[in-house]
Amino acid sequence: MLWTIIGLLLLFWILGLVFEIAGGLVHILLVIALLVFIYNMITGRKKT
Repeated sequence: MLWTIIGLLLLFWILGLVFEIAGGLVHILLVIALLVFIYNMITGRKKT
């Protein structure tokens, strides 16, 4: 699920750069997704 969100945000970021759509909003969402990804990597999720 997390990888899907990160992939979509990267795709939207690239499209936003190419077509100049949604300006800073996509960049803010990308930074939030990156922070969540780093948090999950640091804390580690234990599978039961």
